[in-house]
Amino acid sequence: MVYRMHANALVVGSGLAGLTAALTIADAGQEVILLTSGEDLNDGNSALAQGGIVFRSPDDSPQLLERDILTCGWRHNSVRAVKYLARRGPQVVQELLIDRLNLPFDRKEDGQFHLGKEGGHSVARILHMADRTGRAIMEGLMAAVKAHPGIKVLTRRTAVDLLTSHHHATLLEFKYQLLNQCLGAYVLNEVSGQVETILADFTVLATGGCGRLFLHTSNTRSSIGSALAMASRAFAKVMNVEYVQFHPTTLFHRAERRLLVTEALRGEGARLVNASGEPFMQRYDPRADLAPRDIVTRAILAEMLKTDEDCVYLDVANYVKDLETHFPTVYKGCLQLGIDITKQPIPVVPAAHYFCGGVLTDNAGRTTLERLYAAGECACTGIHGANRLASTSLLECLLWGHSVGLDIGKRTKGRTVIGRRLLDSIPDWVSPGSNRNEDPALIAQDWATIRNTMWNYVGINRSSSRLKRAFEDLRELNKHIHDFYRETPLSKAIVDLFHGCQASYTITIAAMQNRRSLGCHYRVD
Repeated sequence: MVYRMHANALVVGSGLAGLTAALTIADAGQEVILLTSGEDLNDGNSALAQGGIVFRSPDDSPQLLERDILTCGWRHNSVRAVKYLARRGPQVVQELLIDRLNLPFDRKEDGQFHLGKEGGHSVARILHMADRTGRAIMEGLMAAVKAHPGIKVLTRRTAVDLLTSHHHATLLEFKYQLLNQCLGAYVLNEVSGQVETILADFTVLATGGCGRLFLHTSNTRSSIGSALAMASRAFAKVMNVEYVQFHPTTLFHRAERRLLVTEALRGEGARLVNASGEPFMQRYDPRADLAPRDIVTRAILAEMLKTDEDCVYLDVANYVKDLETHFPTVYKGCLQLGIDITKQPIPVVPAAHYFCGGVLTDNAGRTTLERLYAAGECACTGIHGANRLASTSLLECLLWGHSVGLDIGKRTKGRTVIGRRLLDSIPDWVSPGSNRNEDPALIAQDWATIRNTMWNYVGINRSSSRLKRAFEDLRELNKHIHDFYRETPLSKAIVDLFHGCQASYTITIAAMQNRRSLGCHYRVD
């Protein structure tokens, strides 16, 4: 069995950003190893995106898109990144999704694209395929990646730690160098139970968000902030990690992952109402139901407290037509639970949805750690600032995945490969302990502590006392899990718990240190 591998590029994560990066790097003639924690490449959040992807319309302009993004992000955004996305993003959609993959985006009778409008957008500019846009894009990219001879896909793999020259090299000469370099990752093979050493000239983090750190979320099981944990441990700079966006409308029902009720419904005219059937958003913001997500989320919470109800309702039946055709995912998902949205309002509540911060990158996806890149939800490109504008996430994933691939392709052609002497000085994984004391009950309890702590104290409304309590509880849990990690042979459950606790602690510290209430980071004190 081979436990040591090498490639030009290692891509950790198989969502939209990871697949786009892998495909672009391979197109440049480089060997790529692509890791996914699931059985297949569609294990993450990308396939769940319902609304669509930002494009352009005849009455649109890059300047207008910039203004909408900056307004929604409370002008905490990177202006340089916003300008880059507004100008280059639609071009990449055209080149990759429309021209190369020939994806069948919805069109009107005259053959022009049917463009949707969502909260925070001043014009209709969102391309979509009914309400399954993310899944359709992922299907097209997965087919292209699987057909590419330059990409080796490794399934059921979980990255444990990034390899760096300062921390892992056994030769002293590399520890004395001022430049610290990322050299790949230790990766757990869930099937064999072995930790593999995967060395790479360039490493790309594309592991997605952190919604599963919270009690209620729209995210998949893998969204536990793994990139944030690994990058922090490797001393790559992270930024804006306190800005976690809560989607205002997820289906109110008992489930491990809440069904997302797309914002596109409100773009088509649906209205939020309370238990009495009264529309209420106009009382909280002049944009009413099309206000940005952070405002809508807090308005829903306020209305729930005011009426002493467990949820509010989205009235689609009286405002939106052809629901079965245009919104089949929401229609079928609700119908399975006995809710006919053509006749009944949808009970909705907010849930953790999107990570606006992450590993700091430039417009090429480079991080502060040499040879390490990040793309997608785990990265902080500066696009979202303090709050994300609807349907910009897929575009950010596509554009930065593409930009990462182009940059790595150029650098590999410039012969910037890692020397054999440095690679040979990286040791294989040595198990830190032999105590086989992994207890599923203890792990489940630790996760319950993390998720309840994050939801109650680091959630939608924050205060100094809540954050202090979260910090103290997570600091103690973090210490306990570090000790456990050093004493116990690795398993996926232990790696996930370690990453989740580290990420939660990092987010909490950032939230404590930022006393300015802004966007998703809303402080009540």
